[in-house]
Amino acid sequence: MDKYLYLPLTLGFADLSAVALLFIGWFAMGRVTEHPPASRPSVSVLMKQYRREWMLQFLTREPRIFDGGILSTLRDGTAFFASACMIATGGILALVSDTDQLRGLVRELDLEQGTAVLWEIKLLVAMFFVVNAFLKFAWAHRLFGYCAVMMAAVPNDVTDPSARDKALQAAELNITAARSFNAGLRSVYFALAGLAWLAGPLALLVATAVVLFVTWRREFASNSRQIILHALPSRDVHAHGEPQGSESRHPQP
Repeated sequence: MDKYLYLPLTLGFADLSAVALLFIGWFAMGRVTEHPPASRPSVSVLMKQYRREWMLQFLTREPRIFDGGILSTLRDGTAFFASACMIATGGILALVSDTDQLRGLVRELDLEQGTAVLWEIKLLVAMFFVVNAFLKFAWAHRLFGYCAVMMAAVPNDVTDPSARDKALQAAELNITAARSFNAGLRSVYFALAGLAWLAGPLALLVATAVVLFVTWRREFASNSRQIILHALPSRDVHAHGEPQGSESRHPQP
């Protein structure tokens, strides 16, 4: 039997701390992105107002094929990332199941030595984020489909008393789908950070810090955020017809 596979599994304090910070950073970034301070809303929160404005403009747009095209593009994006995550999951499973290939990869990359079980655990941490991303993308794809059906149910007659309510319901579905899509993207970012653990706990800490900084900057300090803030829709568009339980905070720049 190959003794390499049966060496004691040891994870030092540095490894455990780095992994803990990876998961804490992932969870905290998700919370801060979706529930930011009122004085500094994230791009994800700001875009909720544009999505509601989109559905109100949709009420009077003729023909509505333009809106259908946008929604198709959004669904195509979720389908692409979901497929990519499935491929990545299969690749990780193939690597984990082949210990000889795994040890060869360790030697070729000149990484720290350890048991095959240890390397499998490191890969499975990255796989956790990839699988979570797939589930988020798949759900976002389905929600965008629900949104398409809801949009099709909006009356063409803008004077219809139910038109505005149905349009805002479609907007809330769109927002929920976008939230799931954004969560999937964050999981992909942290999956890439998790792969850095193959090079040791210090590499994992550095990769986690880089991912946290990049994610924070894109949500709170990017040029795209300034552009979005420049013409933020008025909160008056939400004054009527917003479904109960939907996002109640509409931050101003």
